[in-house]
Amino acid sequence: MVSEIASRSTLQVGPQQISNTFSQSERNRIDEQVRLTNLENKQVYGRETKQVMDKDDFLKILIAQLQNQDPTKPMEDKEFIAQMAQFSSLEQMTNLTTGFEKLSGLLNSGQALGVLGKEVDLVVAGEVFSGKVSEVTQGSFPQVLVNGTYFDFGDIQRVKDL
Repeated sequence: MVSEIASRSTLQVGPQQISNTFSQSERNRIDEQVRLTNLENKQVYGRETKQVMDKDDFLKILIAQLQNQDPTKPMEDKEFIAQMAQFSSLEQMTNLTTGFEKLSGLLNSGQALGVLGKEVDLVVAGEVFSGKVSEVTQGSFPQVLVNGTYFDFGDIQRVKDL
């Protein structure tokens, strides 16, 4: 039986101390198992591994918490209201982020349209390209057609009016 924790890295079990930390080889083995499991989930079940929690995950946790609470000690009203407020805030932040992404895309498209018919200098991988913009694509990441080649709008370094 475990009598007490001797330190963060060992447990005292009777007269014997047992390490409760992983060695580097054990950590590597576990990391590889996690990687393989994530790969299997993606291939077999079509599930993509997420590194962050979203509002759906938060709601699932809240529902599980409500379903598994002790009936003799139900969740306090204050706790429930606080969690619902957090969920509402999370949803509003998600909506704001989506709105800002759309606005950013519209602004980028508007700026790209402003260079249509103008002479531009583009820098791509240290090389400078110059030419007249003959076409512009729409979207969050607009592209400009210069001398028969599409370039990202963000590659434009200088714009000259003809």
